[in-house]
Amino acid sequence: MQKLWRKFLCVMCLLTLLPYSGCSGLHLKNYGRIMPDRDATIAFEKYQMNTDFNYYISGSDVYPNAFIGLDKSYTLDSDLWKKVEMTPAKFREIVRYMQSKALTTSQPQHGFAMFDDNGNKIGIWYSILSAKATLQMKDERTVIIYTPDIDTYLKYEDDSGHHTIR
Repeated sequence: MQKLWRKFLCVMCLLTLLPYSGCSGLHLKNYGRIMPDRDATIAFEKYQMNTDFNYYISGSDVYPNAFIGLDKSYTLDSDLWKKVEMTPAKFREIVRYMQSKALTTSQPQHGFAMFDDNGNKIGIWYSILSAKATLQMKDERTVIIYTPDIDTYLKYEDDSGHHTIR
């Protein structure tokens, strides 16, 4: 009898929650994607600054956790990203410092393409693979990009500051 009652409760819970699953699908459509991209990697590694982008860093000014270029037709809604007035020399400096930090942690940098919720490419991203983030469209031209964890590099170092393999 108890097993039958448990099955009944499970079915009732599923039937109760089923209508809400459609609503969550609507909510998810506001999220974009950040996908690995060979062309973005090459652009960063060859210091190819795009004048159609505004550039931002997250984390340390010297060793940013992430470096993004966002199409100027979009607005970034975040106080956590620092806008950088970009020059070719500044672009090269940021990438080189990030590569230097990545070498100390044995975590190479990678380029990513950023897409809005409709699949339109809106920018590029540069970081180590484990620097996870989320991109959400607030409206058609306003994007919220959540920054990677503050310990992006630190989790690969031991207490003495040396890198560890995880």
